[in-house]
Amino acid sequence: MQGCTSTTEATTGPVPGPAPGPAFALLGTVQMSLIFTLTALVVPLPRLGREYALDRDDLILLSAAYGLTFSGLLLFGGRVADRFGGRRALRAGLLVFAAASLAALLAPGPQTLLTARFAQGAGAALTAPAAMAVLRAVFPRSPAYERAMATWGGLSVIGATAGNLLSGVISALASWRLTLAVPLAVAAFALVLAPRLLPATPAGAGRSLDLPGALLATGGITLAGYGLVLTDAHPWGSAAVLIPLLAGTALLILFLIAERRAPDPLLPLGFLRDRRRALALATIGLTAAGTAMTFVLLSLHLQQDRGWSAMQTSAAFVPFAVALLASGRAAGPLIARYGAPTLTASGLALAATGLALLALTGLAPQGSYAYGLLPGLLLLPAGAAAGFAGAAVLATDGVEPQQTGLAGGVMNTAMELGPTVVLAALLTLGSDTTSLAAAAAALAAAAFLSTRTA
Repeated sequence: MQGCTSTTEATTGPVPGPAPGPAFALLGTVQMSLIFTLTALVVPLPRLGREYALDRDDLILLSAAYGLTFSGLLLFGGRVADRFGGRRALRAGLLVFAAASLAALLAPGPQTLLTARFAQGAGAALTAPAAMAVLRAVFPRSPAYERAMATWGGLSVIGATAGNLLSGVISALASWRLTLAVPLAVAAFALVLAPRLLPATPAGAGRSLDLPGALLATGGITLAGYGLVLTDAHPWGSAAVLIPLLAGTALLILFLIAERRAPDPLLPLGFLRDRRRALALATIGLTAAGTAMTFVLLSLHLQQDRGWSAMQTSAAFVPFAVALLASGRAAGPLIARYGAPTLTASGLALAATGLALLALTGLAPQGSYAYGLLPGLLLLPAGAAAGFAGAAVLATDGVEPQQTGLAGGVMNTAMELGPTVVLAALLTLGSDTTSLAAAAAALAAAAFLSTRTA
């Protein structure tokens, strides 16, 4: 991180920077590209399996590699951003992310691609919380920052949706490799534009990196996440699942013990005691899981049960994307008028209704798209975007500027782990309909709890 020479990064506060509009556009595009990359290989995965002769376990690891290092290193990435300054950490993360994306794009074989996906996740883990730290410098005043966070909350869902849609289209028309050119292009442009568009941010002088805590958190989250991912191919009682799951859980328990004793902990435990923040993080995890489950189950249903092509399947989700964009655009004014808790509760209730409709009518083999799938594909994203926006505001409410990187790391960790944990739990229930209904019930319960804070 010595490559940034701006001396203002070591000052005691942010300095006046460029106009906030272009800066927000750049940061938002970076955030969407990080989540886009998470889902970029989901639709082309069967083609990768045929091309490289990979079995199911290999495909699962290849699909999960980016998310494992992304989620595992996010807390440490947040600490790095708070310690060295957001813009400096952002540029370092983008360099790693761009180099790994180029390696993935040009990978001659599966092992190189797997290594590059792990490295992409490490770069993303440094970039995501750093982007939020810079965002705080772009909007230093509370009302403007809350409006920015309301929009920011929907960007990740948009990025995931774009990844699912575009990867199917690009892989059908050309090659799956071109989907990996998108994050590479975004990272390259961001590296060029960051010095001009983004303000310098303060470094946290005197703060330690808490390396023992970072190692325990990274190892625990990565191992536990890997164990949960393997439940897709192995029983819960198998050694393949239990060994990493139990080892990861043990490391996380040691992490909590170590954080209680650390003079400058990686994750101050009081940070999670705020009721609104805890509920907001749960909301982020659940809505991310609900939308991820919908894409996975419906993509398989449309292609395997109805015989649709990858292109037709991607087209089926276009209304989903439109509803997502419209709801995200309306979220800021609605939060200003009704408050973040109210919008969070309303969004969760709407998303739960959408999932319930999909469970009831969406998975019928000969069901109508217009009357069976479309209502749920409109209500779910509209509610998810609204709930995400409100939760993003609540998760950062009252956070000190010097902890913005921490807040970004915790938010993104919830967003990454939510789908992993919830999908592993719900997909073992039996039928796809039961899984969607259970997800709808979980969102409805979260909506009820949110009303208690409104």
